[in-house]
Amino acid sequence: MRRIQATPRTDWQRKVEGVGLTWHSAEQPYWNESAFYEFTAKEVEALEAATNELETMAMAAAQHVIDHALYSRMGIPDRAVPLIESSWEAEPPSLYGRFDFAYDGVHPPKLLEYNADTPTSLLEAAVVQWHWLEDTFPKRDQFNSIHKKLIAQWQELKPHIPGHHIDFCSIDDAEDGMTVTYLQDTAQQAGLTASIFPIDEIGWNGKDFVGPDDQPLGALFKLYPWEWMVREEFGQHLGAAATLWIEPPWKMLLSNKGILPVLWKLYPRHPNLLEASFDGPGLMMSWIRKPLLGREGANITLHQPGKDLVTGGDYGAEGFIYQELAPLRSFDGMYPVVGSWVIGHEESHVAGGMGIRESDMPITTNVSRFVPHLFD
Repeated sequence: MRRIQATPRTDWQRKVEGVGLTWHSAEQPYWNESAFYEFTAKEVEALEAATNELETMAMAAAQHVIDHALYSRMGIPDRAVPLIESSWEAEPPSLYGRFDFAYDGVHPPKLLEYNADTPTSLLEAAVVQWHWLEDTFPKRDQFNSIHKKLIAQWQELKPHIPGHHIDFCSIDDAEDGMTVTYLQDTAQQAGLTASIFPIDEIGWNGKDFVGPDDQPLGALFKLYPWEWMVREEFGQHLGAAATLWIEPPWKMLLSNKGILPVLWKLYPRHPNLLEASFDGPGLMMSWIRKPLLGREGANITLHQPGKDLVTGGDYGAEGFIYQELAPLRSFDGMYPVVGSWVIGHEESHVAGGMGIRESDMPITTNVSRFVPHLFD
């Protein structure tokens, strides 16, 4: 694994916009093709194997949470429990997720967290970096079958989707809107009809959730966290409506950082896991404290002997977990995190590809940059 300096394509802004990446620059470029990461085939195989194995382990951890009613430990409110348990038993459709790994090409990939409910950076990983590869290194390869697998997954889900129509919604935000627009396109390529609207246009008519046209919502993909949904005014109706939700409510178990101590308890000293605890750092010398429901690197405390790095934010009311500090290696002063995508939940072959975000500090935040990759 190497980080290699590169010359950005001429007029790269227009080129990434042409494949859908409208949110590519802020105070500094979010999409960064002035460098790329190069992997060997063996390193890619290690990431793929870890992803497939961890997905199986995560499903077992979700079952453990349900069997032992660990909801309060994870900050999950009582009103969400029936939703979680009924959806787990019904096994409704699920589309995707993203494992975030610390990886340096030397040590085994180490799981930092599982973004199982509302993962973003999907378009960048599935499409934008693929076009970068074709333009710059057409004879090289990339760990990336995300686009094809998404279409195949929609085709597999099609019989479960009422009327073969699905609606997509998110908050009225450029990044989230870009992600659901891309997912809408993959669903349509799979033969579904689809529409898209802001989540605040969902209504309740006393019987059904309805869209802007006042028609009942049969199936809805929402890029909106379940922990927010159950606390909304309409949250009391979530269990009463017939709407098929993607992602399903049981994803609340895996997107919660509390799944990390559960995994460690079930699989202690597993090579792809970091020690994690609900009860404090214990004997860990270097550790990171994460809010159960935190996002984008907010409210993190990264502790090393004699030194703490702390980020601000509005999370943490539900509690925290402690995790052994991952051996994040600096490449040219940058700290990469590998996002390994899960498509579907079939055992042993869910890994779909990866995307990399890097920061100039060992915490990934909302200003961390996306950097493409390739391998031989």
